[in-house]
Amino acid sequence: MGASDSSPKDLPRVSTGSDGLDDILGGGLDPNRMYLYEGRPGTGKTTMALQFLLRGVHDGERVLYISLSETRRELDLVAQRHGWSLQGVDIFELVPPETTLDPDRELTVFHPAEMELTETTNLIFKEVERINPTRIVLDSLSELRLLAQNPLRYRRQVLALKHFFTNRNSTVVLLDDLSSSQDDLQLHSIAHGVVMLEQLAIDYGSERRRLRVIKMRGIRFRGGFHDFIIEQGGLKIFPRLVAAEHHKSFVGEFTRSGNAELDQLLGGGLERGTNALFIGAAGVGKSSLALTYAIAAAERGEHAVFFAFDEGRGTVEARARTLGLPLQRHLDSGNVRFQQIDPAELSPGEFAANVRRSVEIDNARVVIIDSLNGYLSAMPDERFLVLQMHELLTYLGQQGVLTILVLAQHGLVGPMDTPLDISYLSDAVLMLRYFEVGGTVRRALSVVKKRSGQHEHTIREFRLSSEGIKLGPPLRHFSGIFSGNPHYTGMEIPEGPAE
Repeated sequence: MGASDSSPKDLPRVSTGSDGLDDILGGGLDPNRMYLYEGRPGTGKTTMALQFLLRGVHDGERVLYISLSETRRELDLVAQRHGWSLQGVDIFELVPPETTLDPDRELTVFHPAEMELTETTNLIFKEVERINPTRIVLDSLSELRLLAQNPLRYRRQVLALKHFFTNRNSTVVLLDDLSSSQDDLQLHSIAHGVVMLEQLAIDYGSERRRLRVIKMRGIRFRGGFHDFIIEQGGLKIFPRLVAAEHHKSFVGEFTRSGNAELDQLLGGGLERGTNALFIGAAGVGKSSLALTYAIAAAERGEHAVFFAFDEGRGTVEARARTLGLPLQRHLDSGNVRFQQIDPAELSPGEFAANVRRSVEIDNARVVIIDSLNGYLSAMPDERFLVLQMHELLTYLGQQGVLTILVLAQHGLVGPMDTPLDISYLSDAVLMLRYFEVGGTVRRALSVVKKRSGQHEHTIREFRLSSEGIKLGPPLRHFSGIFSGNPHYTGMEIPEGPAE
């Protein structure tokens, strides 16, 4: 959590109209204060402001939208695209009409460029006094800044607005599109709270949007950047995951894999509230091994979620049929949820929110991320991947969830290169490798790390069969399997695991 002093517990909050932003602010805004939403054009300020007003309409309040930059028709179009109705929202236009007004018609639309700043603010005051709203949006300050012509006059007018609105018992949201050449920090000092919205263009994929609460007097809020998207229905904000805020008691019992030999290799199994990293070359069997845990959880009546960054549902279903795993049955029953993720379209914050929803609403007990290579593609910087993965794994551990991470190494045989070293975050690490012997390519498996208890230190051969994963005895007469140069020192080359 970040920022200011504790907010008074006896002061009721005003909802922002966004559940995500209310969560970031610990309940919403303090009433009868003036707030600033700032961001470049296209970041979602108008949409978020309309959500603020529509929440007021929903609660039976009188609300007012003062527009110095957009017409009623433009606002109606925004609302229509989101499936909203602006009925109940009073809109006061101070922009020129799109068509020539009839001279005989009552003039209700004004052009700011043709009047003095004081006249503009007086018109605003009169309309507020006439309607007496409890929620007000002023869009936008850029026009007032142009009319003021100098910073001192502009600051005085904004202060006059603040004092006027305070006496009216109104909660006010000012919008600013940051059209000034430099950051207008004087606005920050005047406003009770400031929320900044950003739109980021990345080299490939859809644009990313995020917001940050810069200040909020008297309110403890969750600091840092929070991803959000604009979809039909408004802004969907994904509060940054802070694991320290989520604690749940659970029994740290073993989570069985459905394979007795694999559980024995792991010293009894993987414990709840831990995470395991399956690492190895492409196609060696990491995803198949992870899938067995999802099926085993479903067989126990638990819920498992499989997030696939690299493979489609058809590929995973075909693999399950080859291994004799009843994946389709558990997908139909809902015990296993398969979600294919497009890393070019999904922000890290949205993915974390998806995981949280799976755990807290669907009660998932096993979460599989396949793979971290694909997840890395969704991140703008590798440093952020490690930090966010640390927070996500800590959260899942505190919820008693078994998390399985799949990481593909570069190469197939010989020396291997790991694109990302995340093993220090893992409670258990299972190494899977190809090795060549007697003119055939085989697979080996070993538990190289397990924080939570004892485990076998042997390297075992395994095979993917129609009855699942089959493990063979320890490869005692082999050396150099994981270094990429295996040598057999026995008398006769052993057969692989039995059918």
